[in-house]
Amino acid sequence: MSGTHLTLNLVEGSVSFSFSPEAARELKSTLDQLMHSLKAVSAKTASGSGKPTPQSPMEYRYTGEVFLEIFCNPNIWPTPFAAKVLLTIRDLNIRLTTEAELTRVIEDVNQYLERG
Repeated sequence: MSGTHLTLNLVEGSVSFSFSPEAARELKSTLDQLMHSLKAVSAKTASGSGKPTPQSPMEYRYTGEVFLEIFCNPNIWPTPFAAKVLLTIRDLNIRLTTEAELTRVIEDVNQYLERG
C-alpha cells in the first residue's frame, strides 16, 4: 500500500516514510495536547507560583508500513520551544531511534497536512 510520505527533519538529517492523512491528523492532535501540557508547566515555572503540577508524558504510536513511536516528557523542558521528542521508527529491516525538536516535528506534520 503506497501512501503519501511524511518527512520528519531531525537534528541532523531527515527521515521519510509512508504515512496516512488520518494518522497525521491524529498525530497533530496528540502534539497539540503535548504543547498544552508544556505551556502549563512553563507558565507555572515562569510565574514562580510554586512547583508545577506534573503533566503526563505524551506517547504516540502508529503502525503502518513502518512502526512510529514518539515520546516526550513535558515535565523536563523549560519551554515548549526547547522541548525535544524521542522518535523510534522501525520496520522488519531497520530501527532508528533519535531525538527531534518538537517545534520542527509540528511544522513537518502541518506541512504534510497542507499538501494533502
